[in-house]
Amino acid sequence: MDMTTDIKALMQGIGLAAREASAALATAPSAQKDAALVAAADAIATRAGAILAANAADMEAARAKGIGSAMLDRLLLTEARIAGMVDGLRSIAAQPDPVGQVMAEWDRPSGLHIRRVRTPIGVIGVIFESRPNVTADAGALCLKAGNAAILRGGSESINSTRAIHAALVEGLRAAGLPETAIQIVPTTDRAAVGAMLTMTDCIDVIVPRGGKGLVARVQAEARVPVFAHLEGIVHIYVDRAADLAKAGRVILNAKTRRTGICGAVECLLIDRAFFEAEGAPFLDQLVEAGVEVRGDGDLIGLPGIVPAGEDDWGREYLDMILAARLVEGVEGAIAHIRRYGSQHTDCIITEDDAAAARFFAGLDSAILMRNASTQFADGGEFGMGAEIGIATGKLHARGPVGAEQLTSFKYLVEGDGTIRP
Repeated sequence: MDMTTDIKALMQGIGLAAREASAALATAPSAQKDAALVAAADAIATRAGAILAANAADMEAARAKGIGSAMLDRLLLTEARIAGMVDGLRSIAAQPDPVGQVMAEWDRPSGLHIRRVRTPIGVIGVIFESRPNVTADAGALCLKAGNAAILRGGSESINSTRAIHAALVEGLRAAGLPETAIQIVPTTDRAAVGAMLTMTDCIDVIVPRGGKGLVARVQAEARVPVFAHLEGIVHIYVDRAADLAKAGRVILNAKTRRTGICGAVECLLIDRAFFEAEGAPFLDQLVEAGVEVRGDGDLIGLPGIVPAGEDDWGREYLDMILAARLVEGVEGAIAHIRRYGSQHTDCIITEDDAAAARFFAGLDSAILMRNASTQFADGGEFGMGAEIGIATGKLHARGPVGAEQLTSFKYLVEGDGTIRP
């Protein structure tokens, strides 16, 4: 294995660990995140001597390389600057948690109740130069907003960055959060930066903080994030507490009203407990309406069901075709959608408030619905007048980027068997 392959494997491992940690952070209580930040602040204060020693080694190496005075000043840590880091972490901990904040809330004549709420972006990659304090600032802000962070500092600050990161990890550990919630890139090889810029499967947003050269490279090479309207791989999950009549009319409308729009449902997930108690008469309705239902497992023996292939999962048909399968409860539905969904629109049919809340919290699709046809995934139906598309990308922050700007948002849409005429 050559060095390039080694670095790609290293970065992929870091990325996958961050992605897993982000799922835990997305629903972490505010008190737990704040406790991690306070504990990290205490750890930095306690480790101040070790951090200053690490910084002294960085400063010595930087002077030997002939680095200019301005960069040396940005690299330098002092007792006052460490105290500033400590105060900064405590200040972030004291701020309101942006995650879950209701940005807007309204009712529609159609009967829908709509909320737009702040939600974590997921995994933030931060590439910075010189200033080792960015390790604490960026790590803390990402954590506050419920995001996992991958931090890549400059080679000139590697010892300082490692020392500060150790304190952040101590804070995470003390609060019982995943230690991989804040990771640093352990190599100074520039190939690691190139890998980060193309890790679209693991990193949601790259934030460059440095000189013109760094920013220019990021702009030229980055493939993440992508602000785009991607596929509408829309799911409806029929929970064990679903109302059968509501499920039937919502599913039929979601598939057949207009099959060629991005809000048309493409995959139906049915709780096995519901299927064993009620069957799935809505599948008969779909077949009778001319929909080709492609199912697997216990669904294959039902009248009119065509066996599904592996390529039927995660597929946008835009046609009178629907994939269907049984899942083990709401957690099974969330796992399936996380694997095959496109973060466009997903819906739960249930009368159980707790199941709906878990579905809404466990997924980060741009639009999440309850008991309502996914054909409502439309800017006009949301009261916006019109739309240019359903954006599944997440790039949006302008100006100073604090914890609030490191969130995206999602719509929580609730109906009562509501269908779109």
